[in-house]
Amino acid sequence: MANAIRFHEIGTPSVMRWEEIEVGRPGAGEVRVRHEAVGLNFADTYFRSGLYPAQLPAGMGVEGAGVVEEIGEGVVDFAVGDRVTYTGSPLGAYATERIMASSDLIALPDGIAFDTAAAMTMRGLTAAYLLRRIYPLKAETPCCCMLRRAGLD
Repeated sequence: MANAIRFHEIGTPSVMRWEEIEVGRPGAGEVRVRHEAVGLNFADTYFRSGLYPAQLPAGMGVEGAGVVEEIGEGVVDFAVGDRVTYTGSPLGAYATERIMASSDLIALPDGIAFDTAAAMTMRGLTAAYLLRRIYPLKAETPCCCMLRRAGLD
């Protein structure tokens, strides 16, 4: 059995419960991930408090990093033992293990620690999105010039 922090009603931190959960086996296109670290984000409190709606009972957290323990039918991008990270819905990262769609996972290089990945995946993807899609950086972009002068380009 796995364990997870869940809440059955909205409210203060006192509504969170450490519970045994049945994770089950991954279905088609899914994997079972054993968490090594999970990300704690301020937005997690918004779900618990009811500011962001969540179907109850609900798990906590949207960001984690761990090891693939089992793969479901049709999963070709990951294998048992692969290191992975993720961010985004559904809720439930505050757990020892969980089922995830393989399409939501990112391969985690050996050089990045699990705790680092769990803490930075959302921020890294946000930065990449902002710098590549919202306002693509070019050599003449002011912040690129500052990075170049600082030797960080």
